[in-house]
Amino acid sequence: MKIATYNVENLFDLHKSGNEYKEYIPFTKSNWNRRTYKIKLKNIARVIKDINADIIALQEIESLQALKDLRYQLKRDGLYYKYYKIANLKNTTIKVAILSKIPFVYADEIAVTSSYRYRNILEAKFKINNEDLYILVNHWKAKSGPESMRIVSAKKLLKRIKELGADKKIIALGDFNSDYEEYKSFQRKRRLNNTDGVTGINNILGTIHYQNRSNKVKVSSNEFYNLWYDTPSNKRYSYIFRHKKEAIDNILVTKALLTHKGLHYKKGSIKSLKEKYLFHGKYIYRWQVTRKYPYRNKGKGYSDHLPVIAEFIY
Repeated sequence: MKIATYNVENLFDLHKSGNEYKEYIPFTKSNWNRRTYKIKLKNIARVIKDINADIIALQEIESLQALKDLRYQLKRDGLYYKYYKIANLKNTTIKVAILSKIPFVYADEIAVTSSYRYRNILEAKFKINNEDLYILVNHWKAKSGPESMRIVSAKKLLKRIKELGADKKIIALGDFNSDYEEYKSFQRKRRLNNTDGVTGINNILGTIHYQNRSNKVKVSSNEFYNLWYDTPSNKRYSYIFRHKKEAIDNILVTKALLTHKGLHYKKGSIKSLKEKYLFHGKYIYRWQVTRKYPYRNKGKGYSDHLPVIAEFIY
């Protein structure tokens, strides 16, 4: 079973809601129109088809309509996701969503806070060979905000994990806007480090204690294992910022998925999709928008993130 996460970079529909970024207000000088929207849908669908995941978590989807349009494009291209859900109870500009070939037992939203500065988490439960699997889709605050804001989301996620039971088979994935070793990379950045060195992904979610252990991974209850540690360090990236490769899209699993009993993680399967068409020179071939105002969509490119994929055996 293949599970993936992909930040598709600003998939907006063509309905004016009043919450759009300026460059995505439809039918204006932004050049966001039927032609560019169709190109964006086809390009993102190409990537998702190449992944061909059984379950894929998505970030930066504006609306249910945008999700349905993407799903329809995928169907036209030969990949059908019967089941889908978007976290749209809160009217944030962009949202998380999920597409699945496997039926949900349920799919619900977790409100991080009532503030629009925090996107809801999407929780989906599946039954795989009579085993429960929980998937929680995240999109934490970008680095435009300090680490304390990402900690708010981390604490809410951890609270939910404790409610479900840390012994359960749980995958938390998405765009955490946090490198897999964020506790190292943000230390000298005063604008980000307003928490005395504490990070959401490493300290709150417990993805820090096993990092220097040589062979056997030991994960305690209420801790996650970051699957990035199961691949060579030079392959651990999904994003490039100012020439630096970062792994801000993560797939985290609980201890129960690291055994070889029943449903479990397939060792060595974590990777980011690195097809040639997803790169433009040394950079990820993101969706192209002019740099000067008024911002205009050029109608080419994909996303500023690479998808991240892992396989599970059942």
